Amino acid sequence: MDRTARYFTSAVCAVVLGIGRIAVPCLARTVSGAPSQTVAMSPDSSAVEDSGAGRMVLTVGDCRNLALQNNVKVRNASLDVLAAKAQKGEAFAEYFPKVSINAFGYYAFDPMLEIGVKDILGDSDMANNINSIVEQVARAYGIDPVYSTMKQGYSATVSVMQPVFAGGRIVYGNRLAALGVEAAGLQNSLQQRKSVEEVEKDYWQVVSLEEKMKTVQSVRKMLDNLEKDVDAAVDAGLATETDRLQLQLKQNEMRATQSRLKGGIRLAKMNLCNAIGVEYTPYSTIGADSLPYIDSIEFADDLSRLEEPSFYWKDESEIVVSREESRLLDISVKAKQMERRMVLGEVLPQVGVGVSYGYNDLMFSDARFNGAVYATLQIPITDWGKYSRKMQRYDYQLQKARNEKDYLDAQLLLQVRQQWLDLTVSWEQAQVAKESVAAAQAVVRRLEDHYRAGLVPLSDLLEAQTSLQQSADALVDARIAYRNALSAYSGE
Repeated sequence: MDRTARYFTSAVCAVVLGIGRIAVPCLARTVSGAPSQTVAMSPDSSAVEDSGAGRMVLTVGDCRNLALQNNVKVRNASLDVLAAKAQKGEAFAEYFPKVSINAFGYYAFDPMLEIGVKDILGDSDMANNINSIVEQVARAYGIDPVYSTMKQGYSATVSVMQPVFAGGRIVYGNRLAALGVEAAGLQNSLQQRKSVEEVEKDYWQVVSLEEKMKTVQSVRKMLDNLEKDVDAAVDAGLATETDRLQLQLKQNEMRATQSRLKGGIRLAKMNLCNAIGVEYTPYSTIGADSLPYIDSIEFADDLSRLEEPSFYWKDESEIVVSREESRLLDISVKAKQMERRMVLGEVLPQVGVGVSYGYNDLMFSDARFNGAVYATLQIPITDWGKYSRKMQRYDYQLQKARNEKDYLDAQLLLQVRQQWLDLTVSWEQAQVAKESVAAAQAVVRRLEDHYRAGLVPLSDLLEAQTSLQQSADALVDARIAYRNALSAYSGE
């Protein structure tokens, strides 16, 4: 029973402390000219792979399913559920009789029991006379005047012991083990939710970098088009060499930014693939050709399909009740109540019955089979003072668990409200960023026209393009923040 209590307590405390700190059956991946390899995926997965080009396309739903199948933390949480069920079976076995086989044997160098006339009659004249007669008769007939026994012996028995009443500890131990299974299941669900949230953040991180890469490529295209105008203006004497050098500096800056983004995208993809258990190769020409090249792994979802927060609103009390943390807090209070009841059972009478049967050949050469039926009654007397203090200790711990539940329930409600606030704020920021991008685009278009007309210097146009790039990056970051806030609030 103590092992059951320890297991459950560790399972619940981990969650309580965490709150307080607030395949298609399989996906065939085939590279041209190489053997095929599979990655397990869920039946509703929509991942696509072009076998001719070694191209893999993943959606955010595919990544969720793969994380639930391959994430190490999720698999370990599932093993914890199986361990809790085994613990429950262990506790259930306490209801059944305990059967044991016992065997004992010995051999003594000298007999452990020797009985003579004097041992029976004492040291007296009559005893001495009788002892002399016995010794004479024994010598005449060649026998030992002293009876010796227990030089060797053995016994073997089979025992069956059935507990009748153990102070309620067996019953409450089984209930506590059942709570352990429920807590492990909730821990498993909680770990799945956390793993999915982490994978979604990794997924949108890749999408964010790819969107920023598109912005850089767009800016580079504008700069390349502008380069022709600047070269023509310099050749015609309408612009200075300084304008050309400023443009080259800006082009070099964009090339360096593009290179950094390319490396960041590869690293983010590798991090996501490791999290969902998808194998890949970072080498384009060497390594395992049966694995997809990291650059050939694409992501289908983008940031364009976003609904406003009111579309996802839910009643906050329903969200709190549905959270695994809330139910784990309820279980923690129930566990303390049962632990207190088990302590009380230690001072209650304990009754058991049993039966044994076996073979006995230990002394007096009286070897035979024999059996017995017996009952046991144990009533603690002197431990009442000790256990009364122990009961007080568990009363305090139970009240502490109730206080923590009340406080953490309030914290959960605060967390839900904060998540809703984050969702609405990130949506507003995304709308502001969208307007900023539209304004920056209008400024760039106007300055391009003014530059070609010779009304503004090149530096003003380059500065406006920089502002456009920054506004576009801010829009991507705001939309990513909104996606992450939505995942934390509603799990979508």
